[in-house]
Amino acid sequence: MTAATPHVPAGTHLLVTGGAGFIGSCYVRDVLARRDGTRITVLDKLTYAGNEANLAPLLADAEQAARLVFVRGDIADPAVVGPLVAEVDAVLNFAAESHVDRSILDPEAFLRTGVIGVHVLLEAIRREAARAAAGERARAPRFLQVSTDEVYGSVESGHSLEGDRLEPRSPYSAAKAAGELLVQSYFVTYGLDVVMTRGSNTYGPYQHPEKLIPLFVTNAIDDLALPLYGDGMQRRDWLYVSDHAGAIDFVLRHGEPGAVYNVPGSQELPNRTVVERLLGQLEKPWSLVRRVEDRPGHDRRYAMNGDRLGALGWSNRVGFDEGIAATVDWFLANEAWWRAVKSGDWDAYYGRQYGARLAGSTEAL
Repeated sequence: MTAATPHVPAGTHLLVTGGAGFIGSCYVRDVLARRDGTRITVLDKLTYAGNEANLAPLLADAEQAARLVFVRGDIADPAVVGPLVAEVDAVLNFAAESHVDRSILDPEAFLRTGVIGVHVLLEAIRREAARAAAGERARAPRFLQVSTDEVYGSVESGHSLEGDRLEPRSPYSAAKAAGELLVQSYFVTYGLDVVMTRGSNTYGPYQHPEKLIPLFVTNAIDDLALPLYGDGMQRRDWLYVSDHAGAIDFVLRHGEPGAVYNVPGSQELPNRTVVERLLGQLEKPWSLVRRVEDRPGHDRRYAMNGDRLGALGWSNRVGFDEGIAATVDWFLANEAWWRAVKSGDWDAYYGRQYGARLAGSTEAL
């Protein structure tokens, strides 16, 4: 199959799990905005990270809203998953408990979503493959598993390749690695049509404020302390969310069955430099930054080689300077969105995560 004949053509029906989350909702908004007839069913449990407000722009557009169905449910529930998978041409699994800090506080939730949930989805697709073999449908759905660069562990030098050993160092990344291994086993054992992506540190509009960039932007707007882990020299390769979503869609359409594709960012920077740029754009002082105790097992650096994805025909569109400016502007313009997210049980989480750290913090020189 060539790039001119995609594995999943436009105008098909997609199931997007975790489609009310940060990256998943960007994918849904971007794909429906193409107006190519694609229909999307979103399945989301609406945990703290899933937010129906992330899909609100679609509901304001009658043509796009007509091609969107939202189902609230758990990917680890076979009774919910089975009938949805039976109706679609492809499944994209964005569903994940995605914050490393929370995985340290509550590992079990990450295993349910990242391992059990993946297994339930794969079993549903395996049933559809049997139906296809029996002539009851044209073909089984293609499955795309969205994973993370964190499965490689800390990369002290060089850039990770897709065939490198997985060395996860947090419950979150371990759950994602386990999910990947399940997906690969179903490709080898049952011949399912699967592809996987490993994305780098993603940022942009609609990101939950537990993450570094939205946390520091929203705290800085309110002149609150910015809790910087350790010396702030942990290095990440920063990927704008629309680029990440676009790469995932490109792999869905054109990726080779059974293959894994790294999705690197547009610029590798230490956290400290990112914070400096945020504060500069917001015209806020560095004195807001507090050096706090680092989290356990904090990976020092992530960096991936993107040659395989590049050879497939994809490249990022948004550089870091452009992306960070757009992100800060979005949070400034959408205060109602992030204040609603930083309500409810937010204070309890924030106190549990940062209270003692901030109490023992020092000035970040």
